Amino acid sequence: MGEIFLYHGSAGIIKAPVYEKGNSFNDYGCGFYCTGDKELANEWACTGGTAAFVNIYELNTDGLRILDLASGYTLLYHIALLAEYRRFRIPASGIQSAVTWIKEHFRIELTGYDAVAGFRADDSYFSFVRAFLSNKASFKQLKYSILPDSCKQFVLKSKKALESLRFVSYEPVPMAEYYAKRKSRDEAARIAFQAGSEKQECNGLYIQDLIREEVRPDDPRIQ
Repeated sequence: MGEIFLYHGSAGIIKAPVYEKGNSFNDYGCGFYCTGDKELANEWACTGGTAAFVNIYELNTDGLRILDLASGYTLLYHIALLAEYRRFRIPASGIQSAVTWIKEHFRIELTGYDAVAGFRADDSYFSFVRAFLSNKASFKQLKYSILPDSCKQFVLKSKKALESLRFVSYEPVPMAEYYAKRKSRDEAARIAFQAGSEKQECNGLYIQDLIREEVRPDDPRIQ
């Protein structure tokens, strides 16, 4: 990959990210969360506060071990990582068996990886994952919720990765403009999820079907 540009949206300017300072309950655990899409970073910076900035970096990927979940991995691997790190505010009886099964069959050990590239589980998408694990949404419906631009993020997990990151500059983000875009993206995701629901067939594949049939990672129905 060589040199790539990354963007981090936040309420402040971050010239030197601190190793292991991040929230361990984020999508892929503790790490410095960025994206290769500047527009997305602008949106993620706008959470309704009084200030927003996009921090611009250059990353030298040479020698880094990077897990790319968009290349050769079924969506269930991503869900397994969310089940590993995120907190599900649902009664355990309604979700625990699904979480356990997903983690047993699709869990990826991130130890040894310097960075992870994958989807960002924002509020709308995370609610779709909860619905899937609660057997209230099918696998196809969950896939419909992932829009073409997919809110992809790039997470630096190791000290080596952070040492390969160079701060370039920062820019203020117009709060009103990008907060509106953020809300619009969330609404579009929810519409896509609903559209997927309306297109479901009677034989849609649900989490309980996957468990009962002991579906394996190479099953064409989950690709």
